Amino acid sequence: MRSIHRVGAAAALAAALFTTASAQAEPAWPTKPIRMIVPFSAGGANDLMARAAAEGASKALGRPIIVENKPGGGTTLGADLVAKSAPDGYTFLISAAGVISNSMIKKTMPYKDADLTPVAMIGLAPSVVLVPADAPYKDLKEFIAASKKGEGFHWATAGTGSTPHFVSGVLQTKYGAKLDIIPYKSGSESINAVLAKQVDATSEASIVALPFVKSGKLKALADTWTSRISAYPELSTAAEQGFGDLRIAHWAGVHAPKGTPPAILDKMAAAVDAAMKTPDIANRLKAVGIEPIGGTRASFNKFVDEERARLGDVVKATGMKDE
Repeated sequence: MRSIHRVGAAAALAAALFTTASAQAEPAWPTKPIRMIVPFSAGGANDLMARAAAEGASKALGRPIIVENKPGGGTTLGADLVAKSAPDGYTFLISAAGVISNSMIKKTMPYKDADLTPVAMIGLAPSVVLVPADAPYKDLKEFIAASKKGEGFHWATAGTGSTPHFVSGVLQTKYGAKLDIIPYKSGSESINAVLAKQVDATSEASIVALPFVKSGKLKALADTWTSRISAYPELSTAAEQGFGDLRIAHWAGVHAPKGTPPAILDKMAAAVDAAMKTPDIANRLKAVGIEPIGGTRASFNKFVDEERARLGDVVKATGMKDE
């Protein structure tokens, strides 16, 4: 009996030592500041969502989160930096639709899609279809019908693969709109082109579009997401107007380098979700036209898969390529 007790005690001691060794091998995360790389310039929808997520997640995790802007290459510069970072939970990417669509339209890519792992959804800014304030059409149906007459309309984008480019692609391939695509370097240039009546229409993130709409400088024809914008509920969605395939938004999520431990990914996802459910942060985002989302890793993975399929269909239908 004494031998049995000795064996049992030895086994218990070994288990305790193993548990201690495992804990030492996997130190608590995070133990130092975290970086979030934004592949856009400061001040836009993606940047604003990144800073809101960083603020809330930092409080949940108990460590500083530093937001760094690395614009360029249609998000490839910042995304490549994260894809090639150590998968240790201290570098994350604030992702957007371009992170999914770039490999579909660009001839070469510095990293593979699989080099980045989805972590969490932050939020989204629905795209708003915009025309001059005195345009004669009151909704998307009238705009599409008018475009089919004569030579069609000039539609401004922020470049190949930009969100306005995808909006125009759906309008053309799904609903027969006759649009001549005019690429500009940024969404602000596209807005100015509509204001100056150099083009007939564009679409832009709600955070950018709403000030022009509320001031009467531009007319909004539709919100291109699945629900009305909290800050401007009087604008109906494209789906409500009968254009259910027009489902495009300026969204922001979090991706991590491939190989980042699942426990870290789960903890970051929970922190971002908590941030988006913080009343102060959520209300601040809604006030400027951004819808906070949050959710789990699983729900974001599902969103990414659906977005990849949806955008891929538009790329194929339009032959969209980055020249």
